[in-house]
Amino acid sequence: MSGGEKKRSELFQLALKKPKLALLDEIDSGLDIDAIKTVANLINENRDDETSYLLVTHYSRILRYLDVDRVHIVVKGNVVKSGSKELIEEVDSGGYTQYQEQ
Repeated sequence: MSGGEKKRSELFQLALKKPKLALLDEIDSGLDIDAIKTVANLINENRDDETSYLLVTHYSRILRYLDVDRVHIVVKGNVVKSGSKELIEEVDSGGYTQYQEQ
Protein backbone atom coordinates (compact mmCIF):
# COMPACT_ATOMS: atom_id res chain seq x y z
CA MET A 1 0.00 0.00 0.00
CA SER A 2 1.16 3.50 -0.78
CA GLY A 3 1.26 6.20 1.88
CA GLY A 4 -1.91 7.74 0.51
CA GLU A 5 -3.72 4.40 0.48
CA LYS A 6 -2.73 3.78 4.11
CA LYS A 7 -4.01 7.22 5.15
CA ARG A 8 -7.31 6.66 3.32
CA SER A 9 -7.65 3.28 5.04
CA GLU A 10 -7.04 4.89 8.44
CA LEU A 11 -9.67 7.55 7.76
CA PHE A 12 -12.15 4.90 6.59
CA GLN A 13 -11.66 3.03 9.86
CA LEU A 14 -12.07 6.29 11.76
CA ALA A 15 -15.36 6.98 9.97
CA LEU A 16 -16.64 3.54 10.98
CA LYS A 17 -15.68 3.89 14.65
CA LYS A 18 -17.01 7.47 15.04
CA PRO A 19 -14.92 8.44 18.08
CA LYS A 20 -15.64 11.57 20.13
CA LEU A 21 -12.05 12.75 19.54
CA ALA A 22 -9.87 11.87 16.55
CA LEU A 23 -6.15 12.68 16.85
CA LEU A 24 -4.59 12.93 13.40
CA ASP A 25 -0.86 13.17 14.03
CA GLU A 26 0.94 14.27 10.85
CA ILE A 27 -1.73 12.71 8.64
CA ASP A 28 -0.12 14.58 5.72
CA SER A 29 3.39 13.23 6.27
CA GLY A 30 4.90 11.70 3.13
CA LEU A 31 1.92 12.47 0.90
CA ASP A 32 2.03 14.14 -2.51
CA ILE A 33 -0.34 17.01 -3.28
CA ASP A 34 -3.03 14.78 -4.81
CA ALA A 35 -3.04 12.47 -1.78
CA ILE A 36 -3.15 15.49 0.56
CA LYS A 37 -6.24 16.79 -1.24
CA THR A 38 -7.87 13.36 -1.05
CA VAL A 39 -7.14 13.03 2.67
CA ALA A 40 -8.43 16.55 3.34
CA ASN A 41 -11.62 15.80 1.39
CA LEU A 42 -12.17 12.62 3.40
CA ILE A 43 -11.74 14.52 6.67
CA ASN A 44 -14.16 17.25 5.53
CA GLU A 45 -16.73 14.69 4.36
CA ASN A 46 -16.66 12.86 7.69
CA ARG A 47 -16.95 15.92 9.94
CA ASP A 48 -20.01 15.98 12.14
CA ASP A 49 -21.16 17.30 15.51
CA GLU A 50 -20.23 14.03 17.25
CA THR A 51 -16.48 13.97 16.54
CA SER A 52 -13.80 16.57 17.28
CA TYR A 53 -10.62 16.43 15.22
CA LEU A 54 -7.19 17.44 16.48
CA LEU A 55 -4.77 17.55 13.58
CA VAL A 56 -1.04 17.92 14.15
CA THR A 57 1.02 19.06 11.17
CA HIS A 58 4.30 20.79 10.41
CA TYR A 59 3.11 22.02 7.01
CA SER A 60 0.22 24.30 6.13
CA ARG A 61 -0.58 22.68 2.79
CA ILE A 62 -3.27 20.31 4.11
CA LEU A 63 -4.83 23.14 6.12
CA ARG A 64 -5.65 24.97 2.88
CA TYR A 65 -8.08 22.19 2.02
CA LEU A 66 -9.66 21.67 5.44
CA ASP A 67 -12.65 23.43 6.94
CA VAL A 68 -11.03 24.25 10.30
CA ASP A 69 -12.68 25.94 13.27
CA ARG A 70 -9.60 26.84 15.32
CA VAL A 71 -5.83 26.94 14.85
CA HIS A 72 -3.36 26.59 17.71
CA ILE A 73 0.38 27.23 17.55
CA VAL A 74 2.26 24.93 19.95
CA VAL A 75 5.86 25.55 21.02
CA LYS A 76 7.59 23.13 23.39
CA GLY A 77 4.25 21.65 24.45
CA ASN A 78 2.57 24.99 25.15
CA VAL A 79 -0.12 26.73 23.12
CA VAL A 80 1.40 30.16 22.41
CA LYS A 81 -1.32 31.48 20.10
CA SER A 82 -4.82 30.49 19.04
CA GLY A 83 -7.04 31.89 16.36
CA SER A 84 -9.11 31.33 13.27
CA LYS A 85 -7.97 29.96 9.91
CA GLU A 86 -6.32 33.33 9.20
CA LEU A 87 -3.59 32.33 11.66
CA ILE A 88 -2.37 29.83 9.05
CA GLU A 89 -1.62 32.70 6.64
CA GLU A 90 0.20 34.54 9.43
CA VAL A 91 2.50 31.56 9.96
CA ASP A 92 3.03 31.13 6.21
CA SER A 93 4.01 34.76 5.73
CA GLY A 94 5.94 35.41 8.95
CA GLY A 95 7.30 31.96 9.70
CA TYR A 96 7.13 29.79 12.79
CA THR A 97 10.22 31.32 14.42
CA GLN A 98 8.25 34.36 15.58
CA TYR A 99 6.33 32.09 17.97
CA GLN A 100 9.40 30.31 19.27
CA GLU A 101 10.79 33.61 20.52
CA GLN A 102 7.76 34.38 22.72
